[in-house]
Amino acid sequence: MEWNITAGRPVYVQLIEQLELALAAGEYAPGSAFPPVRELAAGAGVNPNTMQRALQALEGRGLLQAQRTAGRTVTADAAALDALRAERAAALAAEFAGQLKALGFDTAAAQVLVADAFIKEETDGNDD
Repeated sequence: MEWNITAGRPVYVQLIEQLELALAAGEYAPGSAFPPVRELAAGAGVNPNTMQRALQALEGRGLLQAQRTAGRTVTADAAALDALRAERAAALAAEFAGQLKALGFDTAAAQVLVADAFIKEETDGNDD
């Protein structure tokens, strides 16, 4: 997993957001083992306690499950992961819409831009 931690915002909030994105994008399969705290913390370059705090927040949301002797696993609840994916998509769409509106675009023009971007991604072979 590639991390992008920046100044100006709490690190654990950024970790939560990036871990949620990885879960929503399917980087970790439902029901699969999740990397250990120390491994994730080392990869992100953060204190293990900070990573632990972020993982506990994801547990609280039902996205991860702690197994006493086997570490953490990704929830097997596909509905929870679908809800997370929809939530993240809605947040991105709202941010994008706000930025386009600030630039003077209306709904029809924004729809054309999004459709064109999807077509370009598919044409370029980047439809991950």
